[in-house]
Amino acid sequence: MDPFSAEGELLNIHNAFHQGQYQTVIDFDTSSLSSENKTPARVLQLRAQIAVGQAKEVLASIGKAGSAPEFAAVKAFAQHSSGSTSNAVSEFESLAETESENTTVQLLGGTVLQAAGKTEEALLLLSKHQGSLEAIALIVQIHLQQNRTDLALKEVQAARKWAQDSLLVNIAESWVGLRMGGERYQQAFYVFEEMAQAPSTSATKSLVGQAVAELHLGRLPEAEAALQQAVQKDPNDMEAIANSIVLNVISSKDTSEPTSSLKGIAPEHPLLVDLQEKSSLFDQAAGKYSAKVAS
Repeated sequence: MDPFSAEGELLNIHNAFHQGQYQTVIDFDTSSLSSENKTPARVLQLRAQIAVGQAKEVLASIGKAGSAPEFAAVKAFAQHSSGSTSNAVSEFESLAETESENTTVQLLGGTVLQAAGKTEEALLLLSKHQGSLEAIALIVQIHLQQNRTDLALKEVQAARKWAQDSLLVNIAESWVGLRMGGERYQQAFYVFEEMAQAPSTSATKSLVGQAVAELHLGRLPEAEAALQQAVQKDPNDMEAIANSIVLNVISSKDTSEPTSSLKGIAPEHPLLVDLQEKSSLFDQAAGKYSAKVAS
């Protein structure tokens, strides 16, 4: 039986992780799990710790977990999250040569390699998955970053045929829908709203997803309300802050406060990097012209 299926014993911890309920994952009682599922559950818990900023704690404890490839992958991922990017990339390139069939190596390695700009290597590693919905979701994300919505949609449609109403398929389909637009904006909104507003599934990640859908639908007050809820849950959530900047720009409001917050939390956030690049390009273009005073 697939442990992540509707009947599998890892379904709850798996869904909690992908809903962004990281503390729930960390606190999950794994004592009753079968022996073969204890390692994947532990991997999810360690990944949840990294997600909430405890990468150093993970590095300190990972030596006690054994030498399995899953934990070697988590260690490298924690190094990446701690700023040791080059070491993490080198480790995953080595793991890709010897442990490319390992799901954890595929997922974390694909994430780190893509972040390092090694897209083809990331896709090659992820393509070796054997029915992993998380691998499919990552492939969808990469294709969207490549502006290949057609390939992202193809991945989702293929997964939908066998995964049916899986949470990850619904989320990945919503990402694609937000890129395609039209009536798909509303469909994506329903998915994120259902997760965001239910007490058992609400988390900053789902609230940000709902807010982004609201932005696309032109519902700015509703988007602001969702982002405020997200920031209340986690004042340091970089995606909630980044989307607050976007909302303020659209609403013609001051962006200095959220921009300052984002710089303090994640100075290399893609939004800030993009803004800096565009500002530099504007300055270069403006420098080619001199002011002329009409007589």
